[in-house]
Amino acid sequence: MKPRSLRRRATAALAALAACAALTATQGQAQAAPAGDALTPATRFYVDPHSKAAEQALTDLRAGDLGNALNMAKLASWPQAEWFTEGTPDEVRGKVGRLVRQARAVNRTPVLVAYNVPGRDCSQYSSGGAASSAAYRKWIDAFAAGIGDGKAVVVVEPDGLALLPGDCGPDVDPTGELTANRIADLAYAVRTIKSRARTAVYLDAGNVLWRPVGEMARRLVDAGVENSDGFALNVSNTHPTDHNARYGTWIAKCVWFATEGPEWARGHTDWCATQYYSPAAPNDGNPGGAVDSADPATWRWTDAWYDRNVGTPSADALHHFVIDTSRNGLGAWTPEPGKYTGDPEIWCNAPGRGLGPRPTADTGVPLVDAYLWVKIPGESDGSCTRNTGGTIDPEYGIVDPPAGTWWPDQAHSLARNAAPRLAFNR
Repeated sequence: MKPRSLRRRATAALAALAACAALTATQGQAQAAPAGDALTPATRFYVDPHSKAAEQALTDLRAGDLGNALNMAKLASWPQAEWFTEGTPDEVRGKVGRLVRQARAVNRTPVLVAYNVPGRDCSQYSSGGAASSAAYRKWIDAFAAGIGDGKAVVVVEPDGLALLPGDCGPDVDPTGELTANRIADLAYAVRTIKSRARTAVYLDAGNVLWRPVGEMARRLVDAGVENSDGFALNVSNTHPTDHNARYGTWIAKCVWFATEGPEWARGHTDWCATQYYSPAAPNDGNPGGAVDSADPATWRWTDAWYDRNVGTPSADALHHFVIDTSRNGLGAWTPEPGKYTGDPEIWCNAPGRGLGPRPTADTGVPLVDAYLWVKIPGESDGSCTRNTGGTIDPEYGIVDPPAGTWWPDQAHSLARNAAPRLAFNR
């Protein structure tokens, strides 16, 4: 590389890092949303000036890796969620309160994730959580107290509802007691956090290729979605934004159909059309079937079912949702056919992915309250093995870092592959 070109890139990288350092000051220049509303199209989200991406930008710059330094500075300029996964009630109250105060000081709204439910993740890559329901509820009380009267957007327990204890295996919850406790704990978390006047709460609901529409709608109703602002989709996943938006719209309509719709449909989320279309089902019936994958080419039949049976309730009559777009710019990863005989774990550190649509509360989609970067871009999902029986992830040729660990190579890849192309947050 020519010296002049190198100087230009170094100057650009240094300027980018200076811009990152100035984020705290510039955030306060934007006008905040009205005082009573935690989330409106005018909401601007808080950016942590000391994020892992900002630290990585400095590390790359010191190593002379100017291209990656510039990309990490761009990444660091965008708002990302802050996860709360452990600690005593006093500790979580203090940490939440500190974040909310920092965001308030610069007139921004922080995005928080409550992730401490007992028995989370079926004791897999992100295992952990509070020791009991009683301990969890004290932790949630403290979490809510930390928010106080500040503004916040909270995503409640990623995977907690889509992966109930009863889903973990036939011997995990034979009596159903653990699942009942989980549902009650989630309902308590939603109700308690939403009691804070300026907090928007979204209960996690998995993603478009997980639970069928009616099943997820039923779980949301059971877990008290009516006490929240809605639900969250695609957390830590890579499925396309438009696919999740369609799925979320069906869930919202299914909940309405079974709770507010015609008398004959009350309680029957199981009658709702699903994303898993079976060609054997009659076109005038429920186009849901026991198939292994969702084919968007068949979703016109699902749309037709909702048009016919639900119609077009106003957006105010339906539950809204947010979508995690932190890694879905290139959509889901599909391994080569036949490469893996077991589950390839397409959700786990999916290779070759890119950052998706930038975080915003002005989505232009009536039921989508925000696109958020809930999963921290660059944090590992865990030590994925693609069910090959070893410890190495064959997609990377290494043992992946533990869940939640910062992984510079993944962060660099996500930034390079961003779609739309990564630029600074202005």
